[in-house]
Amino acid sequence: MKDRAAETRLFAQAPIVRAVLALAIPTVISQVILVVYNMADTFFIGLAGSDAKITAVTVCMPAFMFLSAISNLFGVGGASVIARALGASDAERARRAGAFAFWGCAAVTLAYSVGARLLIHPFVNLLGGSDPAVHADACRYLCWTVALGGLATALNALLGHLVRSEGRSVQAGFGIALGGALNIALDPLFMFVLLPKGREVEGAAVATSLSNLIAALYFLAVIRHNRRRSVLSLRPERAALRGGIPGEVLSTGLPACLMTLCENISYAVLDNLMGLSGTVMQAGLGVAKKVNMLAHCMARGMAQGVLPLIGYNYGAGNHRRMKRAVRISTGISVALSALWMAASLAFSQPLVGLFIQHESESVAYGARFLRILCLGGPFSAFAYAIISFFQAVGESRKSFLLAILRKGVLDIPMMFLLLRPLPVYGIVWATPIADVLCCVTAVTLFTSFSRRLLDRAGYEVYLDKEAGSRQ
Repeated sequence: MKDRAAETRLFAQAPIVRAVLALAIPTVISQVILVVYNMADTFFIGLAGSDAKITAVTVCMPAFMFLSAISNLFGVGGASVIARALGASDAERARRAGAFAFWGCAAVTLAYSVGARLLIHPFVNLLGGSDPAVHADACRYLCWTVALGGLATALNALLGHLVRSEGRSVQAGFGIALGGALNIALDPLFMFVLLPKGREVEGAAVATSLSNLIAALYFLAVIRHNRRRSVLSLRPERAALRGGIPGEVLSTGLPACLMTLCENISYAVLDNLMGLSGTVMQAGLGVAKKVNMLAHCMARGMAQGVLPLIGYNYGAGNHRRMKRAVRISTGISVALSALWMAASLAFSQPLVGLFIQHESESVAYGARFLRILCLGGPFSAFAYAIISFFQAVGESRKSFLLAILRKGVLDIPMMFLLLRPLPVYGIVWATPIADVLCCVTAVTLFTSFSRRLLDRAGYEVYLDKEAGSRQ
């Protein structure tokens, strides 16, 4: 149990800056590698010199990212329950929460993958891939990444959350990074060597599915290797369905699931509306979104990395340490996002040009779209940090409200409102405007919650003093 004691010291006793960085840095690095491999897909497909092929991958992204919504539902929820249970010294509850999260994620992912395969053609059309030049490649990409590789992809992300919940951030980060690094290495092999010319999109899909499968197997090996020192257990048992565990995992993870789901729906609406203007603009927007993802991935990495630290100290009643972790991690997230915003504003054309190397108007459009999207980065980073905080402490209603405000409730209506007065660019402006409004709401909710927590802590101290004076 030596490792378990070391991880407990990191959560409860280590200097807070050291604890935040130790947990967050591996997660941020792994998230950056994920975005880099996502960009690598686009880069290699861009070498084929076809806007239609870039668009085929772009329109499939919401369907592929829905796998992240499923893994977040069970992974973020399970990680929060595990961390709070460990803070309350309830290892048995932590173990059962992990088992429920694993098997629940596997069952829901299999259902989604089978449904996607059976309805693949109407599904691709719904996502904005109805153009004949796009449709066939999009169907192949969806078949490999969702229908065949969906289970491995979802379990890879889920197991990263569960391993991180115990404080094993380095092992979790390595597993996520492993999948990304393998994808970057396998992309050119499948796209330009093993598969014939013209099937580059399918090659990228095969590389993605295979790399996620290897990463998922790595996580299973890590859990098996640490089984004597870990609370994690993937053995199915009826006890995992009792004690309110399913309800707590699902209610805590639902905001994270909905945030990813609404993000995908939002991007699908954005792609469909942009598709009315032509494939050139769709391709430019697809690249701009991927470049802009770097700011979001850093914020996501910080939030996911410190979630167990926040949940543990909340469960242990150490609210002062919990708040310091929130302040430090949020400050770092906003600063990183601001730096990437500045880089995107200054170098938008070269950044987009890295991925669209053939002569096309899509480069100019992509650069303009990137300059708009990046403005919301710092505001989105702050909102994401607060959403993750509420997930960590089990405040599912607050995190749910912020999740649907961040994507879905605000930006989709604004796309339609701004489409007419600002053709093409209005639907892109809806994203940073929604980020700002969500950030304002996050500040309000967090301030109110902090005051209530302070009042409650003061009242508990008062009761302790009263009890002491009576004795």
